[in-house]
Amino acid sequence: MKFLKIFLIALFVTMPAIAQVGYVPSEANKAARAEFENARFGIFIHWGIYSMLGDGEWAMQVQNLPYAEYSRIAAGFYPSKFNAAEWVSAFKASGAKYITITSRHHDGFSMFGTKASPYNIVDATPFKRDVIAELSKECQRQGIKLHFYYSHLDWGREDYYPLGRTGWGTGRQIAAEGKKEHPATQLKRSYLDFMNTQLTELLTKYGPIGAIWFDGVWDQDAFPREEQPNIWNLYEQYALIHRLQPACLIGNNHHLLPFEGEDIQIFEQDIPGQNEAGLSGQEISRLPLETCKTMNNSWGYNMRDKNYMSPEGVVQYLVRTAGKGANLLLNVGPRPDGTLPEEALERLKYIGEWLGTYGVTVYGTDGGCIDAQEWGVTTQRGKTLYVHLLPQADKALPEVLQLDIPKAKNKLKAAKLFDGEAKVPFKQTSQGITLALPQLAAVSPDIILELTFAKEL
Repeated sequence: MKFLKIFLIALFVTMPAIAQVGYVPSEANKAARAEFENARFGIFIHWGIYSMLGDGEWAMQVQNLPYAEYSRIAAGFYPSKFNAAEWVSAFKASGAKYITITSRHHDGFSMFGTKASPYNIVDATPFKRDVIAELSKECQRQGIKLHFYYSHLDWGREDYYPLGRTGWGTGRQIAAEGKKEHPATQLKRSYLDFMNTQLTELLTKYGPIGAIWFDGVWDQDAFPREEQPNIWNLYEQYALIHRLQPACLIGNNHHLLPFEGEDIQIFEQDIPGQNEAGLSGQEISRLPLETCKTMNNSWGYNMRDKNYMSPEGVVQYLVRTAGKGANLLLNVGPRPDGTLPEEALERLKYIGEWLGTYGVTVYGTDGGCIDAQEWGVTTQRGKTLYVHLLPQADKALPEVLQLDIPKAKNKLKAAKLFDGEAKVPFKQTSQGITLALPQLAAVSPDIILELTFAKEL
């Protein structure tokens, strides 16, 4: 019989960067943060009139579509197969604890019945239904949190000025005049007021909201970081949100270290600290963390994009994200008729079945005290350390694993495979702990070892 030896060796853990200075969250907000961190898994929904073009949510920008013509497609948007109950049921069955949906994306179209502009799903489409209201009602009925994505930038409104680095090909007069300089130090007041009006609607007409998920600050990248809160009027917006719903969390996908007033830190297409996609090079704060990730290469519905991660790969990504102490916000791009792609549903079903058995090793855990390794990651809760071995098709499981934990006199009481009763022999010395395991089959997506210590880790 072949054995694997696992050594637990002492390590000092580097403290993360401090993200906030003066903002003091309310008790309700602190409780919401804790609930958010325990969730570990949520569903992202990118849906709007751009789905009719089947070319992703950036079609207007990528194809330089004139706003005057692009806005006309709203008149044909009729998602006849949209069913809020079916959506929420599928997401809940996947093991997700919250849903984040695009209430308004960069194209400026609002997916809720706003009074601030007629350019919305109720007034500008023949569908005439407020899908956000229907989702809110269903989320409350099924006991799942609802979060709202909200775009700071707008490719259509003339009062989104000064322009940033996108939206120059949409036919706006200010763009046609070639005013690419930045004469102002703040966006036009009428645009700031418009956003505040819509945020007030979202937080007063749709029940309890778990979070506002901002995106688009990166558009004004000609201004330095320290000027961004003033450019976008962030502090006024954040105060408004916390006043209307103190428990509502604020996250901003600006790819920077969080500003004062933000409650979570977002990493786009990358696990915190990786930055393989080139969008998440910021430091890691002490705030609750979230990674947003596509299953394929597109956020919005793209009829040509069939490059989906495997179901096993998605689970492994979820586990790796949890190993960093972060939530995974996994994206789905619904079709224009309101249906969810079969590829997405297949993966959601797989994740739900896996979490049904192994969810305890992810939900409510902290990122493991051992840094991610080629073989996998760790998660922990109380006195228990979960070692996640994540087999790869092109790599065999290593015969010797070096696992580092913080310096502490902490006796290992028991060790076993998580999904089996068989105990794992171990030996603890002043040098560490050696676990002797029978040869393991590389069963994807995750082989989990459960280690129980005498004291909390």
